Amino acid sequence: MNHLILLGDSIFDNVTYVHEGPEVIEQVKRNLSHNWMASLLAVDGDTTSDVHFQLTRLPPNVTHLVLSVGGNDALGCVAALEADATSVRQALVALNRIKNDFQNNYTALLSELATMDIALMVCTIYNSVPGLPSELRTALGMFNDVIIAEAAARGLPVLDLRLICTDPGDYSALSPIEPSSQGGAKLAKSLVGAIVKHDFRAGGCRIYS
Repeated sequence: MNHLILLGDSIFDNVTYVHEGPEVIEQVKRNLSHNWMASLLAVDGDTTSDVHFQLTRLPPNVTHLVLSVGGNDALGCVAALEADATSVRQALVALNRIKNDFQNNYTALLSELATMDIALMVCTIYNSVPGLPSELRTALGMFNDVIIAEAAARGLPVLDLRLICTDPGDYSALSPIEPSSQGGAKLAKSLVGAIVKHDFRAGGCRIYS
């Protein structure tokens, strides 16, 4: 029996935001075949640093992990992104500091996961949130650059949520930064398809959508 665990934030732990339909974990379970089971350890509001605590709750029979985190790290930087700068160079220095902080935290998390020797897939941060200003979409690119670069360095597969949740209806009416049941259904189908298809023994970074 394969046991898939969802780690991270409210991209997976979205039950509060989907009164109109099932949450992501239930949709993932519906897409899995009989020889798979799935559990949710992701926590709404968690950042990259918080995932370390989620790992203390891993069951002994886990075989696959999917990690979706970084959105709350980005939200925590909004105030810094809105700070005044006297030059483009000064702004870039500030952006580089934000990127380095996230990279340090994300790298530490992936290093911890690597010691567990469990099949791992990571997710990018989606960027088609309704009403998201273009400058913040650009800033999200820094976080996604880190995720993809670190995954490539470790030969990890990537589920690119930017290519999956592209429609306004994919986002919750209760909170536009969370997936709706529609978005969750698309995410779950792509996630399960990628997990089943990918050869984790062979390794190699591959982008799935």
